[in-house]
This record gives sequence, structure tokens and C-alpha cells, in this order.
Amino acid sequence: MNKGCMLCGSSEVIEFLKRTDVPVHQNIIFPSSESARMGARGDLDMCVCASCGFVFNRSFDEKLLSYGPSYDNNQTCSEHFNSYLDEIVEKLVNENDVRDSVIVEVGCGRGQFLKKLIDYPGANNKGYGFDPSYVGPDTDLDGRIRFRKCFYDENCTDVAADVIICRHVIEHVRNPVELLQSVGKALAGSPRAKIFFETPCVEWILENGVLWDFFYEHCSLFTAKSLMTAFQRVGFHVESVGKVFGGQYLWIEGAVTGASMPMVYSSERIVDLARKFSLQEKNSILDFQEKITRMKSSGPIALWGAGAKGVTLANLIDPQKKLIDCIVDLNPAKQGFFISGTGHPVVGPKRLKDRHVAYAVVMNPNYMDENKRILTDECIDTKLVFL
Repeated sequence: MNKGCMLCGSSEVIEFLKRTDVPVHQNIIFPSSESARMGARGDLDMCVCASCGFVFNRSFDEKLLSYGPSYDNNQTCSEHFNSYLDEIVEKLVNENDVRDSVIVEVGCGRGQFLKKLIDYPGANNKGYGFDPSYVGPDTDLDGRIRFRKCFYDENCTDVAADVIICRHVIEHVRNPVELLQSVGKALAGSPRAKIFFETPCVEWILENGVLWDFFYEHCSLFTAKSLMTAFQRVGFHVESVGKVFGGQYLWIEGAVTGASMPMVYSSERIVDLARKFSLQEKNSILDFQEKITRMKSSGPIALWGAGAKGVTLANLIDPQKKLIDCIVDLNPAKQGFFISGTGHPVVGPKRLKDRHVAYAVVMNPNYMDENKRILTDECIDTKLVFL
């Protein structure tokens, strides 16, 4: 168990959320409901550092995790999310001048984002994707992208990177400073490299009381200031940090060398938000269960989203599968399988009609309009709600 802050070393940490025996994986699906219920479990012991504002799971044990070929966090089946990725690519190429560059993506998943960036017309970029869970060919786009099924660290100095991209990886790492240090070592021969990271914004989670955004895979969560602190602790220079994707994510831009924003330790606001969240959590769970029970009188209920949010909420409010009929997801690779913990089945949108689903609870409001269009196009009467 981590007794102190993994970011600044302070021993002044405050526990604000405790959940026991939760699924450790939210993005691994299972072939049967029985096997899904037998998946590995661990404890959430979420703490906030009163010195720097870093939020972390004090009981996190990386030995319980297994990121392999069965891990699937692909969100590109969504047109809305694809459009968001296109916006990031446009920004990187046209505002940050990521052209004629060697780009390394740390934790590239299956390479969808990196392919968009390398394939951008006229940018003339080449790329390397690093991810131990990568599934696919070793090269793509006529050799302009190469993939390595390993972590990016000091053993990868043979790749002279101009740009580092790391999206939604650092929140999975128990010691974020070590991750950033390993990136720094890999960039030993690239002193002019630019660095771009994206990660969830814990302030947005706490401000909006999003119960389902605290789960085992995400053991390290940041405010804008604590993310800056992490970068500056390893010697990176922070050029900017801000919120994207409707405020849900943080986007930080930095460099190995150059001018940096001043380091600021700040925690008062995030500590206050965490304490308020702690006071409201149990009542919020009961409130969600009551709302689902009322809606169920009109017919079966689904959750829309078989990713971390949907898996977490299902386990929180319906561990015995008495309230929720199924989980809807656009990713065909997840359909026909079962989510971790509860063992709810995953179905495609077309199956809502067959299952006579009255309401589908949308896990992320950013996707509400897209999901409505899908149901309209398929002439499905299921009503969409966001709790």
C-alpha cells in the first residue's frame, strides 16, 4: 500500500473513497457471464494529496493487472470520438507544426490515433507505436509506421523522436514520475523533442459527481496543476495545460528543454471537492438504483457504453444483475461477450429492439446526440437518458 503521495512525496494524504472487491479490468470482456464474474478483483482506496492535489489509489497493485491482446479500449467505432481525434490531429499539425517529424506514441493501443497523425495529407510524418498490448502488423502505411510490443523506456533510445504523444496511459501507472522519467531517458538523444500528454481531469469527475469514473485501472488522476507538477519534477518544461473533450480531459504540452511555466503546488480546491464527493457517494448510488427501478416499470433497461464507465456503474448499482438487462456498445469486438464483474451481456444497438429495451442510460453525455441518431436511423423506440 502506498502511504504517501507518489507525485510529491508528501505524507499528508486524505482518503475520500473506498470500494472493496471491484473488478481490476474494465476493458477486458469475457466469453461467458460465469467467467466474467470470476475475473480478478482488487480494492479502491482513493486518496488526495493535501500538498499537490494528486489523486491516487493507495491500494493499487499492478500485479493484478494483465494488459494483453484481450484488452480492448477502442473508441473509434464512435463517429463523435473519431471527430474529436481528427480535431487533435488538426491541432498538432497546423497549430503545433508537427510536420516532417518522427513521432512516438507511448501506449498506442491498436494504433488508430497514430495512423491518423501519420496519414495526415502533406504532414510528411513517420511514426513508432509502443504498446505491449498492441495487436496488428509490425508496420503500416507503407512502412511509415512501425509498432513495437513493448514499453517505451531507456531501451528505446535508437528511435530519435521529434514528438512524443501519450494519450490515456499515465492514469494507469502507479508511479507517474517513473513513467515520465523513462520517457526522459528514452529522449536522451532528442533534446528538442516536444511532448504531448492527455489524461482524464479529476476536477471534472469530482465537480460532476461522476461515480463511475473512479475504477481500478485508473490509479493516478490529475488536476491541471498536479499534472504540471509531474512534468516539472522530472525536468520537462511545460508550455501549456488545458481542458479538452468538454472538460473531461487534460491536455498538456511540454518540451525536453525551453522556458517553462512556474511550478505551483495547489490542493485546497481539489481536497474540498473530494470531501464533498465522499459525503454524497452512498446516497448517489441509492438514488441511481431508485431511478433505474422506476424506469424498469416501463420495460428492460440498458446502459450505453461497455467501457470503463458502463462496467463501473453496472458493478456499483447492479452487482446481482437484477436491474439492468444489457450493456450497449458500438464496438463489434465487444458484442456477444460479457462485462467484468457482473457478467452483463454486451449487445449492439440493433439488439435493443429485440430485447424490448425501454430506456438506455447513456454513460457519457458527449455521445448523446450520436446515439440518438443511431436509434432514429434504426427506427428503435428506446429512450435515451443521462442520469
